[in-house]
Amino acid sequence: MKKIAVYGKGGIGKSTTVSNLSAALSQSGRRVMQIGCDPKADSTATLTGKRIPTVLDVLRRDPAPTLTDLVTVGYNGILCVEAGGPTPGIGCAGRGIIAAFEKLNELSAFEEYRPDVVLYDVLGDVVCGGFAMPMRAGYADEVIIVSSGEMMALYAACNIAQAIRGFAGRDYASLGGMILNRRNIEDERRIVEKAAAEINTAIIGDVPRSALVQEAEALGKTVCEVFPDSDLTAIYRSIADDIITAGDSLWAKAASA
Repeated sequence: MKKIAVYGKGGIGKSTTVSNLSAALSQSGRRVMQIGCDPKADSTATLTGKRIPTVLDVLRRDPAPTLTDLVTVGYNGILCVEAGGPTPGIGCAGRGIIAAFEKLNELSAFEEYRPDVVLYDVLGDVVCGGFAMPMRAGYADEVIIVSSGEMMALYAACNIAQAIRGFAGRDYASLGGMILNRRNIEDERRIVEKAAAEINTAIIGDVPRSALVQEAEALGKTVCEVFPDSDLTAIYRSIADDIITAGDSLWAKAASA
C-alpha cells in the first residue's frame, strides 16, 4: 500500500489534482482511497458528484459508526472519505483531522478495504497539529506539494517543506516532489524549478491550465472521467504512474539497505 499526502495552498487546484490522480490510478486497475483533510470537505466532490457526510458530522450524530457510515464509494470504486471540521467558529480544524484519523484507525479502515494507494488531500496554508497528521509515522510515506509560480503558493510550499525537514529522522514522511499546476504567469516553470531546488526537491509533474477542468467540474466529475482521451488526462495518468514508479524504487531501496 502506497500512502501519499498531497499538500498545497488553498485554492491552488490541489483537490482537482488529487481527484484526477485518484481517477487515473483507478483507471490503471488500482484500488484507491482518497481522504480529504480540509474543513470545507469538498475534496471528493468530483469523484462522488456530491458532498458526502464527513467523519466528524457522522460522529456528532453517532459516536459508534461503522465504516460504511464514513466511507463513500465513488467513481470507478474509489473509496472516498472527508474528515470534515468543527462547527464554524467553534473548535480547531486540525483537531478535527486527528479525531477523524483516530476513528478510521479504530475501525481498521485500511485493513478492511486494503487499498493499493491512499491519497490524503491536505490544506497547506497552515502546517500545525492536525494538518501535520498525515506526515506522521503510520500515515503517509511521502508528501507531494502542489504549487503554481505565484508568490503565496510558493510561500506555502516552503512552509510545508520546512515542516517535513523538522520531522526528519523521526520516521515521518519524506518530500517526494512538486507538481506545477500552472496559472500561466510569466516564466512560471523557471520560477517553480528555482523554488523546488531551494527546498531540495524537483518538479515531478507539470499540469497546464485548461478549460477542460472547469467543464468537467461543472458536471461534478473529473477530467479523467469526462475526457478520458484528452491530453490533460494523459498528463494526469503520467504523473500517477511516475508517483507509483518512484515510490516502488524508493521503498525497494530502503528495504534492501
